[in-house]
This record gives sequence, structure tokens and C-alpha cells, in this order.
Amino acid sequence: MLVGVPKEIKSHEYRVGLSPAAVRELCARGHEVVVETGAGAAIDFSDAQYESAGARLAPNAGAVFTQADMIVKVKEPQPDECRMLKAGQILFTYLHLAPDPVQAGLLRDSGAIAIAYETVTDDRGGLPLLAPMSEVAGRMSIQAGAACLERIRGGRGVLLGGVPGVPPATVTVIGGGVVGTNAARMALGLGARVTVIDRSLPRLKELDALYGPALTTAYSTVDAIDSLVMASDLVVGAVLIPGAAAPKLVTREMVKAMRPGSVLVDVAIDQGGCFETSHATTHDDPSYIVDDVVHYCVANMPGAVARTSTVALNNATIPFVLALADKGVRRALYEDAHLSAGLNVHEGRITHKAVATALDADYTPVEEALGL
Repeated sequence: MLVGVPKEIKSHEYRVGLSPAAVRELCARGHEVVVETGAGAAIDFSDAQYESAGARLAPNAGAVFTQADMIVKVKEPQPDECRMLKAGQILFTYLHLAPDPVQAGLLRDSGAIAIAYETVTDDRGGLPLLAPMSEVAGRMSIQAGAACLERIRGGRGVLLGGVPGVPPATVTVIGGGVVGTNAARMALGLGARVTVIDRSLPRLKELDALYGPALTTAYSTVDAIDSLVMASDLVVGAVLIPGAAAPKLVTREMVKAMRPGSVLVDVAIDQGGCFETSHATTHDDPSYIVDDVVHYCVANMPGAVARTSTVALNNATIPFVLALADKGVRRALYEDAHLSAGLNVHEGRITHKAVATALDADYTPVEEALGL
């Protein structure tokens, strides 16, 4: 199979779909790889490294899309990229279609086979291709939130960990999954007072056993969210429903009741965000203020630490990339139910139920789409 790697074009997105090491794995299995010139240059993956690994270079994205049987990316394809896709071509990347009907429509029109990293599953009920970036985003959420608490950025002027004689900041994390756990870990490490809210009692028990009295846990109710958000200096939204739009757990009224200069970091913004006042931002202009509350809603947070993120992502994606290349898409999906859970669009049809529901679109089961 010929695998193509275009350069990412989303604002301040420096990650790359395949590292030179991943390219070498594919070439060692007899596959061909074509990489757009400069695709990894921003994170010190040079064209020479890709050529040494066995790849051919292409002068632009158009040349990559024209040649490749499978496109491997990081972020969701932008409209111009969607229009370059061909019928039957495999696209393997993050899609986050639930809040993005425009992208969904373009992918359906292309006739391509779009597999989303974020809905691939594993035998433990996890999301193995989302987890690495969730780890990065969870840890970064505290860095970003701490910076936004600085007065020059509109914050309350509070140091996250405090100093002797001055209490630390109060941090609430909504969601105890991968993002939330990593956010809590970072906030605790910096000395903040941290509460994690989740609706799973078993998960709260796991977090309690892991962190002990250093961490406060709370069962998720409207009342608990309301009271904790109002008392917080920093709130991290770390909610995920695979494939679906994130629920709006923090209302406008709750935001209005927060103290001026408090900070909201919405890591769920890729799925539409879990705060009613959220809208996606970029690294160019990452934050804005509503009702005197600072909002940080960058939709590709891990792109800021692109080298770490690329290597972590490739460690997780390469087994699936190899399976698709070795077996072809139909056999690979048939033999691996976890990979088939990642199929979101197949030749014009939506094949993930949560995505179809969020988009109010017709749903076609994977088995029917593949003719199994």
C-alpha cells in the first residue's frame, strides 16, 4: 500500500501523522510512503530523515493526496484537504465530527473511508488512540490555566501553588478519565487544592486510592458542579462521550456566578465543549473573557508540544496503520472490532452511531457498509 503523509495546515499545528521511525516500520513491511516536503520540519524531523527511513518526498499536499491509497494525518482535514480526498481512499486521523457538520458533509461527498482515532477502542473499554493526546492535553490544561490566572492575562492574579502564608489556588476538574486524571496530577504536583468530579463511583474510588487525602472527589450532580465551580479559581472541563458532542455541564448562569478573574479551560472543545460559554480558539489567540471569567479553549492543545505529542501518538497508532496497510481496509476492519469502531464515514455513509445522532444524520452499521 502507498501511504501518504501531508503537512498539517491547521493554525499552529506542528505535529505530523508519521514520524521517520514509523515510516521505517512501514517500509520494512514492503509498503511505500510519500511525505510532503517539510511535513516534520517544525519538530526537527527533517526531509533527509524521512528519505533515510525509506520515504519519497512530494512537493505539496496535492501530490500526496493524488498518489496515496491511505492518508495518515493528525488533525481533522480542513475543507481544502477534504476536497482532495478520492472515493475509496482511506483517511486515518482525528475527526471529531459530532460538532462539525461541514466536515462531515465534505467527507461524505468525497466517498472516502474515514477512520477516526478518537473512536477506536480497546478490550478494556478505553480509547487507545485518544489516550496519548488526552494525557498531554490534561497536563497542559494546568499549565495553560496557571498562566491564565496571571493578572496580565485577565486572571485573578493567583499563583496555583500559593506560597507560605498564602493559600494555594482551588482547582476543580470535571471528569475523572485520562484528561482529568492527568490534570489532577499536575495540579496536585504544583500544590493546588484539587477536586475531581465524576459520575462513576468506581472511578472516584480508584482516584481516592491513587491519591489519598491529597485529592478530593465528588459525585457529579448539578448541585455539586454549581457549588464547586463557584468556589474555584480554575475549572478544567475534561468530559468525553466517545463520538458524541460533549454535554454542557457548566451553564452561563454558573459562569456569571464565578469570581472575576477565574479561569475555565475546556479540553472537551474538540467535541463542542462542556461549558455553555465555550467556543474554539487557536494558539494564535487562545483565550477570551466572558462575564469577567477567562476562557481557554484551544482545539489542538497538544500541537504546542508537537514533538512529544507526535512520538506519543505514533507509538499508539502505528499498529493500526500497519494493520490497514498489510491487510487492506475491509479485512483489517473485519478482523478487529476495535479498529472498526473507529470507522466514522464509509463511502458517503455515517457508520458511527453517536456521530450520526449528533449530526442528526442517517446511520449505517459498519457491517452493512462493508457488506459483511
